[in-house]
Amino acid sequence: MEGDFHGFVAARSAALFRGAFVLTGSRDAAEDLVQETLERACRKWRTISAKDAPDAYVRRIMVNLANDRWRRFRRTAQHPVDGDPAAPGDEYGRIDSRDQLVRALQQLPMRMRTVVVLRYFHDLSDAEIAADLKISQSTVRSQLARGIGQLRSQFPALSAPSPQQLTEGTR
Repeated sequence: MEGDFHGFVAARSAALFRGAFVLTGSRDAAEDLVQETLERACRKWRTISAKDAPDAYVRRIMVNLANDRWRRFRRTAQHPVDGDPAAPGDEYGRIDSRDQLVRALQQLPMRMRTVVVLRYFHDLSDAEIAADLKISQSTVRSQLARGIGQLRSQFPALSAPSPQQLTEGTR
């Protein structure tokens, strides 16, 4: 059993960290969230490993912990999201854009942010997200549409159609 858990940690820690980072917006908070998630998973590993999808179970632990933290430490300071998009090949600009995206995600309500993170950072389907969060698939789709809409409103240059889309038309 212990070996199974160590294998799970080795295989899934990086993905858990990426999701935690986007949920929390901070490297330190993400590390703490992953650590607490894995600590709770370790305590219940016998039960979790018997499940069909231990990854989904651990992801749910992480989301619940992130929700709890968000409720306790709700930020009062609003961070404006502005700036120019990064020029191609501008690595510092790409880092700036990534930071702006994480700050924009932090402005979304927690459930909406969680749905966006699970879809785009964990590549889960509507059905998988709905099962993880115990909500309906239509709620997943509406939360996703609203979340993406809010993010697009904060990044209007990224929302504009690309020149390729303009020449190809709509699909």
